Amino acid sequence: MFDLKAYLAEVRADVEESLRRCLGGPSPDTQLSRAMVYSVMAGGKRLRPVLCIAAAEAVGGRRDTVLPLACALELIHTYSLIHDDLPAMDDDKLRRGRPTCHVQFNEATAILAGDGLLTLAFEVLAAAGVQSGAGEKRSWLSVIALIAAGAGFRGMIEGQMRDMDFEGSVIAPTELESLHRLKTGKMIEISVGSGALVSGATTDQCQALHTYAQNIGLAFQVADDILNIRGDPQRMGKATGTDRSRGKNTYPSLLGLAGAEAFAAQLVNNALKALDTFDNKADCLRSIARYVIQRNR
Repeated sequence: MFDLKAYLAEVRADVEESLRRCLGGPSPDTQLSRAMVYSVMAGGKRLRPVLCIAAAEAVGGRRDTVLPLACALELIHTYSLIHDDLPAMDDDKLRRGRPTCHVQFNEATAILAGDGLLTLAFEVLAAAGVQSGAGEKRSWLSVIALIAAGAGFRGMIEGQMRDMDFEGSVIAPTELESLHRLKTGKMIEISVGSGALVSGATTDQCQALHTYAQNIGLAFQVADDILNIRGDPQRMGKATGTDRSRGKNTYPSLLGLAGAEAFAAQLVNNALKALDTFDNKADCLRSIARYVIQRNR
């Protein structure tokens, strides 16, 4: 049986060591770099880097090859959290069990720290592409374009915009699904797809992994909505009950708690089915799909 706990601990350790190098080492010397390190190294699930590495390994790729890509995805994710937490957006005071970046430093520093992490991500990606072999450079260019689009105004940022715009109004389940496929799901899809792409995945493998990632990306958000109602703030490292107080549209509010749980379970089943043609190299991806709705933070 696949030991997901051990795998996650091993991959997180590799990712965090690499992230420290990306951020310039253990001793940041400016307020801006301190804010960037503070937010990135606050912990977290590291789900996107793990998915990137697991997808690469599922198609026969090497972890060390995709580590820069995995780190870039985490830098982008952390930037999005810093900006999500700002007073003009969700105005959260706690993230990963610590004061949010704008609370720990100040709002201007938090904005610039997010900007710094986003641009650093593309510096890391470009450097990895430059250092890759002649036959691999096209794949790295494709991945950079894929990530830029997914994180941009047609992807994650549009999802964040819709999330704010729809506060206080009731939308249809189809609109909620579209919102979350952009806000949360898009970068999860790209984490899986990019890891496979730079590892030489076939067209059929990429399509199967895309289906897998679409389903777990949405399942992850449904699980988040459920945890916002009944999760333990101490375990989660952030406040609960905030979706309702802000008038946000969530799956429990539209489908009921039992309906949301059933929908999440169906999405995970769809994800697992998409991996039927893969061998045991994809066992990590299978375990992550189950973990997405079983987690407590």
